[in-house]
Amino acid sequence: MREHSEVPVPRVRWVESSPDILGQPFLVMDRLTGSVPVDNPPYVFGGWLGELDPARRRELQDASVDVLAGIHAIADPASKFPSLAADAGLRRHFENERRYYEWSHRDDGVRIPVLEDAFSWIAEHWPAAPSADVLCWGDARIGNILYAGTRPVGVLDWESAWLAPRELDLGWFIFFHSMFQDIAEVFEVPGLPEMLRRDDVVARYERTAGVQVQDLDFYLTYAALRHGTVMARIHRRRMHFGEVEAPEDPNEYVLHHQMLRRLIDGTYSWK
Repeated sequence: MREHSEVPVPRVRWVESSPDILGQPFLVMDRLTGSVPVDNPPYVFGGWLGELDPARRRELQDASVDVLAGIHAIADPASKFPSLAADAGLRRHFENERRYYEWSHRDDGVRIPVLEDAFSWIAEHWPAAPSADVLCWGDARIGNILYAGTRPVGVLDWESAWLAPRELDLGWFIFFHSMFQDIAEVFEVPGLPEMLRRDDVVARYERTAGVQVQDLDFYLTYAALRHGTVMARIHRRRMHFGEVEAPEDPNEYVLHHQMLRRLIDGTYSWK
């Protein structure tokens, strides 16, 4: 990323491929200093981001969307990131998600209806002509950015990088904040309803990237499905360690199952 873009990432100093020292290969990179919108509790419940005035939050939002555009602007990513090229594309990404879901339930056969309905919905609503593959960050959200004030100074967490349509990142970026905002409203907390609204993010992205966003409803629902498979696995892991009980309704393995159901039904409102 440092070689091919202006996206701020830590400088990697050394890579050690031998497991002899720490038991596995590792890398050493520069330490960056900044503030992060936290996940636990979600940043919509309070903290430094909420203390900024609305104009400053909009600066942060626009700068964050510009990070996405900068990542996606890297030309010919297959040649620059050959390790990603062998397993690229939206179809392969979806197949991997389905395999992950099946793997996570292989021992007890528990099925989660809302996730299985979402897998079916995605297959039935596949884009007729997906946009061209770009380098996608994979975990594109403000919680993975270090900020100095409103300026991004470190873009982190690249283990989910993929070559796929740009909307894969945009869907995740918009979905994640909307999910957090929904949680805030359940707890009767104001949250940050003016931030990262769908239309605002798309308008800024299209202006910065010079492209038109396609099939976003598909990618937003896919983002909710992807996060649902993760949340279900986390819940089941907590059950394994005796932290929680199995829910009576298997859909409740998914934190945002009501949101996902409304997305499938076409009744979710993007405020």
